[in-house]
Amino acid sequence: MQSTELFGPDPRQAREAVPAARASLVRDLVALTKPRITALVLLTEEAGAWLAPGRASFRARCLSLLGTALIVGSANALNMWSERDVDAMMARTRRRPLPAGRLSPDVALAFGLMLAAVSVPMLFLVNWTTGLLGLVALATYVLVYTPLKRHTYLALLVGAVPGAIPPLLGWSTVTGGVGLGGGLLFLFLFLWQVPHFAAITIFRAEDYERAGLQVVSVQRGEGAARRMVALWSVLLVAASLAFVPFGFAGRAYEGVATVFGIAFLALAFRGCLGASRLDAKRWAKHVFVLSIPYLTVLLLVLLADRGPT
Repeated sequence: MQSTELFGPDPRQAREAVPAARASLVRDLVALTKPRITALVLLTEEAGAWLAPGRASFRARCLSLLGTALIVGSANALNMWSERDVDAMMARTRRRPLPAGRLSPDVALAFGLMLAAVSVPMLFLVNWTTGLLGLVALATYVLVYTPLKRHTYLALLVGAVPGAIPPLLGWSTVTGGVGLGGGLLFLFLFLWQVPHFAAITIFRAEDYERAGLQVVSVQRGEGAARRMVALWSVLLVAASLAFVPFGFAGRAYEGVATVFGIAFLALAFRGCLGASRLDAKRWAKHVFVLSIPYLTVLLLVLLADRGPT
């Protein structure tokens, strides 16, 4: 018989377990903030700051970037806390920290509220416009969009508003207000989210239906979701090209936006024009996958090729 069985656990093993538990806790807390989504949001925030006329101080830029990262993390954490019951019923989300039981709901709630308590004042330290925009984004996402998803597919349009606010945070950091360039970025980000998320609802329809979320493919059917992808993609591509005539981008951006726009529209409309022989789930996955480099590349080229402001 081992001595550890006679006298209890090995103290050395107990000491080694503490750092491992802490590391696991940190990983789960970070997972609540959805780091990949946060990184993409920071790119859109930077696009707003870069396109804006003038330059903000180093202090303002740091406060804005960090505040944006933290407020997005707060929104995501509070969303996961609120939807932990829904996440437990979906294959895509059941291994998240809360439904998997690795993290206490009380800890997740406290973490999300703490991030909000830090990030909102931080954005108000930049200026009042940036602070108000951040507060509106957080409140809309957590208090309106998240509960509305259980009732109507139109929640997508509500959720697209806070998703499109980050470039306005960058713009207002520099200018103290909301200008034309910030408005165009807001419109572009708002429209991008509709086909992106409508496509997800097609190849994850069973998951959403099982969880009771009223996304377009569940509430209105797959055909409505396919039409939504196609029609909103037209608006998206039109908005992407609007930066050129208003002087916020040059020929290089126009060329890239045109090529990517044609490719995106061709794929989007295939869901309607070739519906009779379409593998809808496979097509929707292609739309989803293409939408990510479409947004990322256009924003990067826009930053590199901005016109006079």
